[in-house]
Amino acid sequence: MLKTIMKWYVLYTRPKWELKVDKALRKLKVETYCPTHTEVRQWSDRKKKITSPLFKSYIFVRLHDKDRSVVFDAPGVVRYLFWLGKPAVVRDEEIKTLRNWLENDEVDAVKVEKYSVGDTVKISQGALKDQEANIAEIGKKKMRLFLPAIGCLVTAKISDVV
Repeated sequence: MLKTIMKWYVLYTRPKWELKVDKALRKLKVETYCPTHTEVRQWSDRKKKITSPLFKSYIFVRLHDKDRSVVFDAPGVVRYLFWLGKPAVVRDEEIKTLRNWLENDEVDAVKVEKYSVGDTVKISQGALKDQEANIAEIGKKKMRLFLPAIGCLVTAKISDVV
């Protein structure tokens, strides 16, 4: 008897429905991961902490290949993300790296010293240790890094610029 393994797939959702789709799929007993981050938003009269998805219109689901159609029972699911004609599969270690990175508060310890856009850097500590990243953008308070190993663009706060 052949034992099939569960894989992480990427779902494309309606705009701003990521958390609703995540909740609906959990009710259907589907293992999901919707990475989120907390940010402070300013309105004219107040500031408020908002939890928003890290990837707009995308969530990850883990299931067997034969069970992929069950996700369409949840409202807000548009389609699977495809890569080279097949549903995109994310490796377990990439999901693990992403989870570790989001749970780790050491990201604020990033310093910018003589770096410029296009440079390739190797991360020396934290959850993304030994990962190579390409600097996509450097701002006054944030740096955007492209991590080819997990195929995503991340924004890191710069807390102490020298």
